[in-house]
Amino acid sequence: MIVLSNGHAFEYMAASGALAFDGRGWAWEWPLRWLGFLDPSLFTVVAKTLTIEPRQGNLRWFNPFRCIRFLPNGTVNAVGLSNYGIDRWCREVGPRIRRSEIAMICSIHGNADELAAMAKRLNDFDLVGLEINASCPNVSDIQRTDSSAIVAECQAVREVSRLPIVLKLSVVHDVETIASAVSGLVEAFSINSVPWSTVFPGRPSPLARLGGGGISGQAAQPFTWQLVRRLATASQIPVIAPSVWRFEDLDRARRLGAGAVSFGSLFLRYPWRPTQFVRKDKERRNRRG
Repeated sequence: MIVLSNGHAFEYMAASGALAFDGRGWAWEWPLRWLGFLDPSLFTVVAKTLTIEPRQGNLRWFNPFRCIRFLPNGTVNAVGLSNYGIDRWCREVGPRIRRSEIAMICSIHGNADELAAMAKRLNDFDLVGLEINASCPNVSDIQRTDSSAIVAECQAVREVSRLPIVLKLSVVHDVETIASAVSGLVEAFSINSVPWSTVFPGRPSPLARLGGGGISGQAAQPFTWQLVRRLATASQIPVIAPSVWRFEDLDRARRLGAGAVSFGSLFLRYPWRPTQFVRKDKERRNRRG
């Protein structure tokens, strides 16, 4: 379990964008929520990443699957940072967020000044934390390996935010250097999907026209779970393990040193399974006493 400085404790996370911008899911997930097969209240939900200005990215709302392909044991997506910008979120979504209903973390991306500006505005809402998205395999301008820039972004947000900070990293980062430098600034690490070229070097991506995309799910585990172990070894900052695909992955991730687990592409492929897994895990623990 991860316990943040504001007292919020969690073991299960819905990764950025898995349940849309408001934590209640995308339109195609609503029937499952109404029927009880998808329960956002079981998770700490990370909203889809926001930027200062709207960004089109690769997602088209009328055809969301143009930038997604299913693999036998995972997903490749090139959604990018498609979002309607911080202004609209603060106007339409933020006022409806109630921590008592859905524990929400807002994910933000930008340079240090942009991040600080967004973080300051987000102080006004009933959030449990902020996620700094310092990695995205679907957008070339943020595949950064500049550790000092990432640390500066964390410092800029920490100076203005009242909220705990989660830092979202990638397998392309020098995580040992970053982990040491952000001690006292961030309270947990999350991990992004893995660039297609890292998982399948020399093999064309089915989404090559959109930049290649990022791999998530079981196919990403050899890379993301190695990163969990590295972060858990390099720092006392808790780590949220991604790439959960099967129920057994919950215990496997914990054995690697993860304090919580994150469900991402599983919501896309089998949107009822994260709720099913969490309920089963809780029932198993209750039986054990």
